[in-house]
Amino acid sequence: LYSLYLSFTNFTLVSQTSIRFVGFRNYKLLFHDPVFLAALGRTLLYIAITVNVELVLGLLIANAMSHVLRGQGILRTILMMPMMFAPILVGFMFKWIFNDQVGLANNILFEIFRRPVIIPWLIRKPLGFLTIIVAEIWMSTPFMVIIFLAGILSISPDIIDASEVDGATEWQKFIHVTIPSLAPFMYIALAVRSLDVARAYDLVSIMTGGGPAHRTELVWTYVHRLAFTSQNFAMGSAMSYITVVIAVAFTLYLFQQLIKARRVRSL
Repeated sequence: LYSLYLSFTNFTLVSQTSIRFVGFRNYKLLFHDPVFLAALGRTLLYIAITVNVELVLGLLIANAMSHVLRGQGILRTILMMPMMFAPILVGFMFKWIFNDQVGLANNILFEIFRRPVIIPWLIRKPLGFLTIIVAEIWMSTPFMVIIFLAGILSISPDIIDASEVDGATEWQKFIHVTIPSLAPFMYIALAVRSLDVARAYDLVSIMTGGGPAHRTELVWTYVHRLAFTSQNFAMGSAMSYITVVIAVAFTLYLFQQLIKARRVRSL
């Protein structure tokens, strides 16, 4: 509540003794700040790309794993390994992979083309943004796989048998049986991952720091820059609550869709 109050004041660390209520001025300034608007749009794009790619990969991998009869426990353990790493460690790992001098990516390109290839992955537009997306997808796709695998294993065998009697192919069963049955699981996974990705900070801070020139700036890296680097707690608080309102609205929408999907499934 105190941070909400600060968002309506002129509070900074250098003017703690002269706090003044300024109403919605901070919010108005933010919506006229091109860096914030770009960071907000980039964050929404980041969420859209990562969550949807993770959704597709999660569905395909989970469907493939559901047909594995032996060693599924070992496969699950291996699959969960990226989730065991802290985002900071993943950030350092991918920062090394995409390092323009000693990184693995450029070394692989050197082995392919047999000539020095120096690509500044982390600083060239839009490669810097894409490298962060790749790191996020690698780290979090296992979460989607686990959710969808649990959903696939919960599908009634009677439904699968009925589709096989009707002569459905594996692809047709996947499209017309598996995916509709997984609708509630999809909405839950989308809600959890969207909220998780929306507060991305560690990965971006380690890999690019939001730079260069704000090219990879997301909302929470900009909040940190304003609140802690520039010591403008009032603007940082206002920006935080704008993202909270957007996140709550998106979550409510997803849960409405989840309720509808459950009703359809129960029919």
